[in-house]
Amino acid sequence: MAEIRVFPLSCVVQNYSWGKVGLESEVAKLVASGDPLVQIQPDQPYAELWMGTHPRGDALIRDNRIPQKTLGQWISDNPACLGAKVKDAFQGQLPFLFKVLSVNTALSVQAHPNKELAAKLHAQFPEHYPDANHKPEMAIALTPFEGMCGFRPVEEIVSFLQNVPELRALIGEVAAEQLERSGSDDPRGVSAALRVCFTRLMKSEKKFFVDQLNMLVRRISQEAAEGKDTSGSNGDLLLRLHSQYPGDIGCFTIYFLNLVRLEPGEAMFLGANEPHAYLHGDCVEIMACSDNTVRAGLTPKFIDVLTLCEMLNYTPAPSSSKIFPAAQSQLDPNVYLYDPPVPDFTIMRIEIPASIKLYLISAMDSASILLVIQGTAVGTSTAAASEMSLHRGSVLFISANESISLHLSSPDGMLLFRACCLL
Repeated sequence: MAEIRVFPLSCVVQNYSWGKVGLESEVAKLVASGDPLVQIQPDQPYAELWMGTHPRGDALIRDNRIPQKTLGQWISDNPACLGAKVKDAFQGQLPFLFKVLSVNTALSVQAHPNKELAAKLHAQFPEHYPDANHKPEMAIALTPFEGMCGFRPVEEIVSFLQNVPELRALIGEVAAEQLERSGSDDPRGVSAALRVCFTRLMKSEKKFFVDQLNMLVRRISQEAAEGKDTSGSNGDLLLRLHSQYPGDIGCFTIYFLNLVRLEPGEAMFLGANEPHAYLHGDCVEIMACSDNTVRAGLTPKFIDVLTLCEMLNYTPAPSSSKIFPAAQSQLDPNVYLYDPPVPDFTIMRIEIPASIKLYLISAMDSASILLVIQGTAVGTSTAAASEMSLHRGSVLFISANESISLHLSSPDGMLLFRACCLL
């Protein structure tokens, strides 16, 4: 029998408390469609679906002719499946973790270290930083998606400092004036002033910032009740985050970080040291295989304010600059490439129109993971022992240099995402 190198996966769900609940969650909907035997609990959060080999969520192989139980075991026994370049560059490991996220309440304000800092943090505090790798990541919206990402333009932050006295009180007059005086002709001066302001905020004494936050929430609630416009204080978002994380310093970060809204198909790339927090919506996400996260707010988990304030990239930029463009493939007009400035991963969005009944998922010199978001097809491959039925929620592992022919059967075409590593 020919060796099986293309096979379906059953993937691990993470039930973190911030996830959407029951069948409101895109994760739950995909899992339920992918495996009709799965029972979705209506009151349980379904936050993340992990498609990869991470030790806390190694995907199970759904093909009983394959002796290995998990994708991680299979790859370590068959490292050539990664593709020659990927295997050598990433020491025989799958370099990315592919996910679906369904976000109901905000994730923590966080950033991910670069490789140099990751190695240092892992050596010093292995209990908080479990590996020595960097963790760039990219999110592509499946539904309208909101997140905070990167520092706002200085004039927006200054406007909040002038409209939100409670914020100004925490930062202090000297630091606030320094930022107000910093000129656009001196980017290093601007970054230095921004660092001072943000660090002063994040290091505020607990009792002081809780008092200021309560005053701010009372003031905005009252103004909203009187029908006043609270946008000068970013009132709606403040009340929303405060209801989710009362008394949390992270509520004040909305005055420093861009609010980014993505429509389905739009993406944001989060490089090393970029402050961010996902707020609401469903997305596919891809990241380097790491768990290193430096947190500072909107979380009950371990927070490391000193490290975060030291490491951040204090370059202000408008929110529009945070949307990462997809490029239509030169070779196949149905493929849109999201190819970020890191070697670890690339995502393809494949939109097959209803008029196409036979479509080739082309071979590439990288292992890849294919996720079906909508549509149905029968897949055939010389590297699969039999036909594969593909439908919403199906996940396939495709070894390097293998292709799949899709025989489409859905009236609406198909939407697929394919995660890979293009070196």
